[in-house]
Amino acid sequence: MLDVIGLTKQFRDVTAVWNLSLHLDEGDIFGFIGPNGAGKTTTIKMLATLLRPTAGTAYIDGHDITTEQETVRGLIGYMPDFFGVYDDIKVWEYLDFFAAAYRVPRDQRPQIVDDVLALTDLAGKKDTYVEELSRGMKQRLCLAKTLVHDPRLLLLDEPASGLDPRARIEIRELLKELRNLGKTIFISSHILAELSDFCTKIGIIENGQLVASGTVADIMGQLQNYMELEVQVLSGVEQAQQLLLSQPQVQGVKLEDGALRVQFQGQREELAGLLQTLVQAGVRVVSFREQELSLEDIFIRLTKGIVA
Repeated sequence: MLDVIGLTKQFRDVTAVWNLSLHLDEGDIFGFIGPNGAGKTTTIKMLATLLRPTAGTAYIDGHDITTEQETVRGLIGYMPDFFGVYDDIKVWEYLDFFAAAYRVPRDQRPQIVDDVLALTDLAGKKDTYVEELSRGMKQRLCLAKTLVHDPRLLLLDEPASGLDPRARIEIRELLKELRNLGKTIFISSHILAELSDFCTKIGIIENGQLVASGTVADIMGQLQNYMELEVQVLSGVEQAQQLLLSQPQVQGVKLEDGALRVQFQGQREELAGLLQTLVQAGVRVVSFREQELSLEDIFIRLTKGIVA
């Protein structure tokens, strides 16, 4: 569905995106992760044909974003991070306007408007003026707008930005429903909890460059024996912390919720020696176990906090 090949964008002396390449199959949910200023929005605008790449290109369902822009625009649904709404226009009129812009036949528009309103749980707001909607409802309306022409690929730039917790959950559940409907979704965010439970693939971008991409399992394999350990002791916490920090495989130790969180990089066979060191020093160890890495752990491990 999406092939990105060496995509690059320069603004005078700033390289916003550099030599970006990735591949998405139909039905993939791709989480595009990076800090503010990493190049996420620039990448999405290039895929949406709103910015012309300095170098490289991308193919959406086999169509080149630089030479087949009109065709590509019919295949994608683009939801920007900031979107405008029109005053004195009702919700159904807003959607009907965009359906017309996508050349949806007039006799088909009423049913399509009703369908996308039902999908986004806005059917009860059909005759409400857009400016009267809450921010969360406006976000859902913008997502409904991207669906009126039944696009195959959704490009969603920070779709839950600025929403309260309930509205975030509602947007996330809506994206899961779109996945079930067979849409391919390219979604950017810097809030990792939004992506971890439904993305099939992720890409981490920093300073305009793709640091890693693939499934979470693939990216875990790039961490080269990096593990997070949880160690609980009955007493001698400071002693245990100093002992752990003295070991060459331990890269950091911090105390959280009464347990020591240990950053360990080494072979699994060396874990036994680490535990033995604590026990022989008289530390009373209650538990010693590996923690499953979260998306935040992976992100912190692979990035350095640089922006373009």
